[in-house]
Amino acid sequence: MAKPASSSSKTEQNPSYDFDAIIIGTGPGGEGGAMNLAKKDKRVAIIERYSKVGGGCTHWGTIPSKALRQSVSRLIEYNSNPLFNAGADAKHLTFQDILSHASAVIRKQVDLRSGFYNRNRVEHYLGEASFVDAHTIRILRHDGSVDKITAKQIVIATGSRPYRPAEIDFNHPRIYDSDSILELSHAPRHVIIYGAGVIGSEYASIFRGLGVKVDLVNTRDRLLSFLDDEMSDSLSYHLWNNGVVIRHGEQIESVDASDDHVIVHLESGKKMKADCLLWANGRTGNTADLELAAAGLKADGRGQLKVNDCYQTEVENIYAVGDVIGYPSLASAAFDQGRICAGAMLNNESKAKLITDIPTGIYTIPEISSVGKTEQQLTEAKIPYEVGRAQFKHLARAQISNNLVGSLKILFHRETKEILGIHCFGENAAEIIHIGQAIMQQKNGGNTIEYFVETTFNYPTMAEAFRVAALNGLNRLF
Repeated sequence: MAKPASSSSKTEQNPSYDFDAIIIGTGPGGEGGAMNLAKKDKRVAIIERYSKVGGGCTHWGTIPSKALRQSVSRLIEYNSNPLFNAGADAKHLTFQDILSHASAVIRKQVDLRSGFYNRNRVEHYLGEASFVDAHTIRILRHDGSVDKITAKQIVIATGSRPYRPAEIDFNHPRIYDSDSILELSHAPRHVIIYGAGVIGSEYASIFRGLGVKVDLVNTRDRLLSFLDDEMSDSLSYHLWNNGVVIRHGEQIESVDASDDHVIVHLESGKKMKADCLLWANGRTGNTADLELAAAGLKADGRGQLKVNDCYQTEVENIYAVGDVIGYPSLASAAFDQGRICAGAMLNNESKAKLITDIPTGIYTIPEISSVGKTEQQLTEAKIPYEVGRAQFKHLARAQISNNLVGSLKILFHRETKEILGIHCFGENAAEIIHIGQAIMQQKNGGNTIEYFVETTFNYPTMAEAFRVAALNGLNRLF
C-alpha cells in the first residue's frame, strides 16, 4: 500500500508539496488527467474510494451495462435466426446468467487500468478523500486510519451517482437504482423502470430482451428528447413493438414495497405492480463527502462544480472534469476533458478544447448514435438542408448478418453540401457513426456529402450505408 511521501522525496519542482498533482477519482476523467501528467514526468497521486480502479464507468455504468447489452443482443440474434434454433426451443437466460460475462469484462478492465498507473509510477491511495485546504487532501482508509497528502494542483474527477429521493426506500430488496441493479439476486418476471433517459431506455431493452415484462415510465412527453425526432420515434416504436409498455408524462407519487412485489402509484392516479422497481431518474455529482468548503469551493444543487474552458474551478489550483461538472456526462468526453485539463495544468496557455460535435452512443437494442445537428435544430435556425437516407434492410451486409432493423440519415446543406448532422439507428450504430464524424471534422471544404459518392467502400459492409444515403440525398437536389 502506498504511503505518504516523506519530506526527502518531495518534488524538486515543488519542494513544499508531496506531489505535483493529486487526482481524486480513477474513472475516465481521472485516468486521462493522471496519464497525461505522469507522461510529462510529473509526480502524480490518485485516490480511489472503491477497492479497485476504474470508477463508476468501469464498475457500475458504461462497461457493465454495455456488456449486459451485448449478451442480450446475441441471445436475441440466436433465437431469431432459424439457422441456429431450427426445431429447438428458444434459449432463455436470466439477468444473473449474463452478469457473469459483465463481471469478466470488468476484471479485464481493472487489470488493464491498474497496469497503466503502475507502469507510469502513479501513486495509488485507497480511501475516502476530503479537503483540508486547497492543497491538502485527507484520506480516510478502509481500516479507519488517516493519511494526509499535499499537491500543488488537484483534480476532482469523482464522477456521479444515481439520484436517490428520500421518500424512496432503496434499502428494500425489491427497489434498485442503476448501480445496485447489478446486485439483483432474483429473476424478475416483471420490472418497472422509472425514468426513460439513456440508462432507463438501455435497461428496458436489456430486460425485455431477456423476456421480462417491462413498464417504462417517462417523466417527459417523448423518449430521449435530445435526439433527432425520427431516432426517438424509431426507438419508441421498436420498444413498443417488442412489448415494452411506455407511459409518457408521468410522475411517481409513492411506492409500496412488500416481500414479493412493488406497487408504484403515479400522480395521474394510475397504479402498477411488478416484481421490482428500477429507479433511473437523474444523477448527482459525487461531491457531498469532499468537504469542498475547506478548499473554498461550493457545488450546486446537483452536486456539480462550475469550471472555465480549461476545467479550472473558482480556486486557481483546483480543477474538475467528468460527470462532476455536468454536460456532456459521457465517458468518452470525460477522458478527453482529463487530458485537456492536464495540458492546461502544465501550460496555462494551452488552447486545447473538446470538439464541437461530440458523438453520442446509446446502447439500446438496437443502438442509436448521432453527431451534429438534428432536423429540429436546423429547421429552427432556418438553415436550408436536405436529407439522405439509407435503410439497413436494403444493405447486403445487413441481410447477411440478419440485422435488418435500422437506418442512417445524413443532413447536409443544400447549397454547400456540407454535412450538418448524422443520425443512425440500428446494430453497430455507435461504430458506423464514426465514419461520418471523420468527414465532418475535415477542414477547408473537405466536409461535403459528395465524399461518400466519390469514395469506394468495401462491399458488403455497413459503411456502404453512407454511399446509399449520400446518393439518396443528392438525388433530392434540384
